Formats: sequence, C-alpha cells, structure tokens
Amino acid sequence: MSDFRLKVFRSVAKNLSFTKASQELFVSQPAITKHIQELESTYQARLFDRQGSKISLTEAGKLLLEHCDRILEDYKQLEYEMHLLHNEYTGELKLGASTTIAQYVLPPLLGSFIRKFSQVNLSLLNGNSRGIETALQEHRIDLGLVEGIYRLPNLKYTTFLEDELVAVVHTKSKLSLPEEITPEDLQKIPLVLRERGSGTLDVIERSLSGHNIKLSNLNVLMYLGSTESIKLFLENADCMGIVSIRSIFKELTAGTFRVVEIKDMSMLRELCFVQLQGQEGGLSQAFMQFAMHYDRKL
Repeated sequence: MSDFRLKVFRSVAKNLSFTKASQELFVSQPAITKHIQELESTYQARLFDRQGSKISLTEAGKLLLEHCDRILEDYKQLEYEMHLLHNEYTGELKLGASTTIAQYVLPPLLGSFIRKFSQVNLSLLNGNSRGIETALQEHRIDLGLVEGIYRLPNLKYTTFLEDELVAVVHTKSKLSLPEEITPEDLQKIPLVLRERGSGTLDVIERSLSGHNIKLSNLNVLMYLGSTESIKLFLENADCMGIVSIRSIFKELTAGTFRVVEIKDMSMLRELCFVQLQGQEGGLSQAFMQFAMHYDRKL
C-alpha cells in the first residue's frame, strides 16, 4: 500500500469531503475516488457511508484513521533514515534564532544534531525575530528560526512547532488577581512585555486587536529584551508578564509562578524556519529535516 493512498484517505476522512481532499492534495476528484475504492477493495470493507452529498466514516474507516497517522509517520521516518545512509554532511551551517527559540527550544535539538553530524561546524546567532530575518537577508546566517505572525514576501517560512503565550504572575506578588481575567482587565494591570521587534509582542498585539484593544492602551511598566529578564523582573515587581508557556514550565511546576487565564483570548503562534526564497537544500535542509523528526521531543 502506498503512503500517498493513505494520505488521500486521511484527507477525505478529516475533511469528510472528496472535493476538499481533491483541493488539499491537488489531485482530481475521480483520482481521489479511485484511491478510496482501491483501499476498500484491499480491506474488503466500506470506509465511508454516503448519504447524498454527505459522507461519514464507517467503523472500518474509523479503525483505519486511528492507525493512519502513525503509519504515515513511520513511512516518513523510514524515508529520512534511508536517506541518511547515503549522505555524509560536512561544512558550516550558520543558524539564527529568536530569543525564545534559542533559549527554550534549540539547545537539546542542537546537541542531538551535533552528535549525529559531527563533521558539521554549527554556529548560532541570537536576536529577536525581526533581527533574525534581517541577518538572513544580509547573508549573515544560512537558516533562521523565528516566532510571530508577520511574514516577509521574499522569505520562505516553514512551521515546525506550535507555541502558546500565557499571562503569569509571581506567587509572592502583592498584585491581587483572580484565576481568570477579561481582555479589558489588561488595560488596568501593570505589565512587563517583550521588546518591539519580538515575535512575542507581535502575537500579543494581534490578540489584543481581536478585542479592539491597542498596545498603547495597556499599562506597560517595562519592555525587556528576553524572557529571562521578564521572569527576574516579575520576582521583584508587583506586575504581570506574558511569556511562552515553554519558558515558564519549570517555574509553574515548582510553584513560583502561576498562570492567569485571559477569557476568550488565546495567544497561539507558530515557530517557523525561515529561508531566502530559492535557496533551499544543503545543510539547511538537512537541519530542517532533522528538526522535523526530533520535534516530538520538544
């Protein structure tokens, strides 16, 4: 059975539409139907119930969907490891990463990469997202890793992880806040936030705009250049910060910080690789492929 046939089934099953699967996979609708029919023939079972223009999964379809993602992941892992057998990577790879990624995501990944590709000379530039994109455009780095929501048209972005921002206060803070607040409450609470140009602040601004609140409406005591400085600031000031959940995990577990929920205001973002358009391949591609297979540990 080909992995593409499984991809067709997964797309139809998750969209519950042959038309949407056709659009998603850039394959004709008759070809989608043929792949599903061949799967049904292989298993001698109907995978979908058809009621007019609507479809639903049969019990056999639900069973196949349960296994589908794992099988496709195994195919992907096999292809990756077979590829490694025939390639020895050497040379220099200059990475650039925004602060959150450099501090809380990359270190274990870099260690594993160096063990696997000992002949590669790896370096890392740290800065905020806008600075990393500038370094890439000026050819000071080969591959960037950034957070945030804004995209420059001459750069190519590839998502590799999802992240969430949360509002936190120190448990010894004199700032009295309930477990949940409203977006409007943010305008009255003293805050410490990341600096302009950071992907973190981009996401906060976008989330606020969904509630018709401007950054200038907030009571921001300080803008700081790193999450670590925000955490130290919070230990010594009665205010609230907004940071990546990845950056505060240990402190939440230890009970030194607590999360303050903001009602109906999610602050989700994608962590992305960023490259110059048309310059894919080589060590940059090898690092991206390695990270994509490592991401289950991140």
